[in-house]
Amino acid sequence: MRVWLMIGMTGLVLAGCASLTGSQAVPYLARGTYDARQAVPPPPPPGSATAEQDRAVFLATRRLKDTPRWSLAKQDAREARIMDAYACALGVTPSRQATPRLAAMLQRLGRDARPAISAPKRLYDRKRPYQTAPGAICVRSGLITALTPDYPSGHATWGWTIGLVLAKAQPQRAQAILARARAYGESRVVCGVHNASSVEAGRINATALVAALDASPAFATDLAAVGRELDAARAAGPAPDPARCEVERATLAQPPY
Repeated sequence: MRVWLMIGMTGLVLAGCASLTGSQAVPYLARGTYDARQAVPPPPPPGSATAEQDRAVFLATRRLKDTPRWSLAKQDAREARIMDAYACALGVTPSRQATPRLAAMLQRLGRDARPAISAPKRLYDRKRPYQTAPGAICVRSGLITALTPDYPSGHATWGWTIGLVLAKAQPQRAQAILARARAYGESRVVCGVHNASSVEAGRINATALVAALDASPAFATDLAAVGRELDAARAAGPAPDPARCEVERATLAQPPY
């Protein structure tokens, strides 16, 4: 089974759409335009200072089990609910119904993210931290988690990609959006399913991918439309639950590592 290909399908799930139609079926980038294997540096070699730091972070963050930050990491692990993670930062909860242009854009963007995630994973084939050291993880070690490599983090790549796109669409909220995008990646470390350097590699990957997307006229057109749509959706309401947003703010006030 080509399990790495399953990782790339998250883009379709995350958009909350049932199937690809029309232009959504076509990536923004022509085949070969972006090669993540050239953008993402190799993982730290075993025994290096960075690899040892990864191990120390993994062991130290096991103390977060059953804390509010652990609970948020479990929520962030639910890929199909990723847009909920950005609701407080956006001031509106995106959905297929409320923000159909955003849903369609992310669905199309998933076609570009799939090879960007799977190619370096296949190249580097790094084990996940809980596979090399004992420690609790916040999700079940199912097929994708157990059999797909650690580096770079697919969740972090996708989460940071969405964060960068939303920050471009809503520049007045960019700081809050990117802070939440960073925390979304850090949740993978809290969960124990990715090393810290693998999450950082995901951000590197996403940054390079979005830089390539900036050259696409179709991407620019969709981005402008999404910005207008989010403004309209926020004005129409309802706003995200203030109590929920306050809990999230307090939980993320301190970095987890």
